Amino acid sequence: MLSLQTPNGDRHVLLHSCCAPCSSAIVECMLANGIRPTLFYYNPNIYPREEYETRKQEAIRFATAQGLDFVDADYDHARWLDGVQGLEGEPERGRRCLRCFTLRLEAAAAYAAEHGFRLFTTTLASSRWKSLEQINEAGRAAAARHPGTLFWEQNWRKGGLQERRNQLLHEYHFYNQLYCGCEFSMRRPE
Repeated sequence: MLSLQTPNGDRHVLLHSCCAPCSSAIVECMLANGIRPTLFYYNPNIYPREEYETRKQEAIRFATAQGLDFVDADYDHARWLDGVQGLEGEPERGRRCLRCFTLRLEAAAAYAAEHGFRLFTTTLASSRWKSLEQINEAGRAAAARHPGTLFWEQNWRKGGLQERRNQLLHEYHFYNQLYCGCEFSMRRPE
């Protein structure tokens, strides 16, 4: 298992969680290293609403099984659509994704600042389909807007975590989504 140490020595971290499968190995690794995450579920990009609810319930089920605190942030898909307006046709890993990460991590940083967390990170950095550079850029920008917070840049794909994620997916019988979540990622090339 990956040996972890937070950048500021904190043992309590706000973990922006995109879904239970992506959270599972990260949470397990954090707990094994004496780091206690609080799961922050803010994903207004997910469409349709039924998909959002399915993913959220799986995240709650996992957090409950681990005895972790779970923050159910607001689902406001219309606001998210406003935030990415004009970028609908962008490809995956394009400008729309950077804006999406920025909106979601901004909410995490604001929550962290308001609730006494100095450190926050995201499970988005576990997906091989996402750009780590974009995620880190969005996280740093969010932390800069909320003094007293620090974005923990971590490549959650390494150290066997990707393989462990796949094992936990089957152990917990998680619902495993087939697209990132937004309606624009559902599009197939013509």
